[in-house]
Amino acid sequence: MLLMVEPMTPGFKYTKGSQENIQQLGNILEQCFVMSFGDSEIYVKGIGLENFRVIYREQKVAGGLAILPMSQWWGGQRVPMAGIAAVGIAPEYRGDGAAIALIQHTLQEISEQDIPISVLYPATQRLYRKVGYEQAGSYCVWEIPADSIQIQHACLPLEPVVLKNNPIFHELYQQQAQLTHGYLDRHPAIWQGLNRTLDTETLYSYLIGDKDQPQGYIIFTQERTKDGSILRIRDWVMLSNAAVQSFWSFIANHRSMIDKVTWKSSVIDALTLVLPEQSATIKSQDRWMLRIVDVCKALEARGYPPGVEAELHLEVQDDLLSANQGKFILSVAHGKGEVTKGGKGELQLDIKGLASLYTSLFTPRQLQLTGKLQATEAALLKARQIFAGESPWMIDFF
Repeated sequence: MLLMVEPMTPGFKYTKGSQENIQQLGNILEQCFVMSFGDSEIYVKGIGLENFRVIYREQKVAGGLAILPMSQWWGGQRVPMAGIAAVGIAPEYRGDGAAIALIQHTLQEISEQDIPISVLYPATQRLYRKVGYEQAGSYCVWEIPADSIQIQHACLPLEPVVLKNNPIFHELYQQQAQLTHGYLDRHPAIWQGLNRTLDTETLYSYLIGDKDQPQGYIIFTQERTKDGSILRIRDWVMLSNAAVQSFWSFIANHRSMIDKVTWKSSVIDALTLVLPEQSATIKSQDRWMLRIVDVCKALEARGYPPGVEAELHLEVQDDLLSANQGKFILSVAHGKGEVTKGGKGELQLDIKGLASLYTSLFTPRQLQLTGKLQATEAALLKARQIFAGESPWMIDFF
C-alpha cells in the first residue's frame, strides 16, 4: 500500500538528479556548505547521481538533497534506513517552503520504497521536527592530552596495513556495528570518505592483534596546529579487552610527539573507563534525528531484549504519513516484535516521540516528563522493558 504524504506544499516539482540539473544543484551545495569550486562534483560522484533529488520552483532549481540507502543496527538487527544528506536550498528560495516541500516529497518516496526509518544530521531542528524527525542518538568527539593516558602494557601487536579495498576492515566493523545501538551498515561513500585525505595529510591504518585473527583496528591522521600536534582517530573497532588495552598503549606511545588525541564515541564512552584519571573530555556533541516512516515495519524490524515478553498498546499521531496514524499492538517475545493494528492505546505519543522511544535515547519516563507521551503506569513499565538499551550513537557523520 502506498503511503500518502499530506498536506503537500504546493508550487514545487520534485525529481531525480540528472545530467541536466546536477550542475545547478552542485553550485547550490557549494554555496550552502562553503565548498571549494568543483568539490560538489567529487561529492556527487562518490554518492552517485542516482541518489540525488532536486526541487524546482517555477522551472528553476531551488535546491536538493541526497538519499543514502543504508541500514542501521537496532537491538542487534539490521533495519533498512534512508540517510538524508546534503540538504541545500538556494538563498533566494529560503523561507518560501522549498525546504519543507523537498523533505515531504522525499519522505513520500522513501515510504513508497518500504524503507521503515530515515536518519539525518540537522542544520536546524525546527524544519525536520515539522515533518516528524526527532532527536534519536549522539555523535560525540572526545579529546585527551596524550601525556595523561599512561597505559603502557600492550597485550596485542599492532601492524600497519593498507586500508583501501581491504575487506578485513569491513568485517571487523560489521562485528562491532551489530553490537552497537545506532551504528550504520555503511554506504560505500562513507567507506570512501575514510580513505580521503587533504594534500597535507597522511592516513595511517593499523590492525590490532594477529593478522590472521585481528581483534580491532585504528585509522588516524596527524596534524600540527597552533595549539600543538593532534592525532585524530577517524575510525576504530575494538572487540576485546586486550584490544582496548593495546589501543591505549599504542596511542600513549605517541606522547613525545603528540599533544592531544581525538576520537569519536558515545556520550558514555567505555574506552575511558580504563584510563587512570578522568582526563578525557567531550570536545563537541551533536544529536542526529530519526523519522519513523512506517510504524509497523520499523517496530517489527528492530531487535528487543531477549528475556522480555510483553504486549504494548500504542496510539500514534502522524499528521504527515496517514498510514502511521492510529492504534497498534506491539507484541514482543524471544527478541522479536510483531505488530497488529488496533488495541487499547494505553501509551499515546506522536511520531516524533516514537522516534526517541524507538532508539532508547530517552526513557519512557523522560518522554512523559517532557510531554512527549502519555501512558498508564503499566504501559510505562512495559515500554521501559521493551525499549531498554544502551545510549544510541554512531561514529559516522553524513
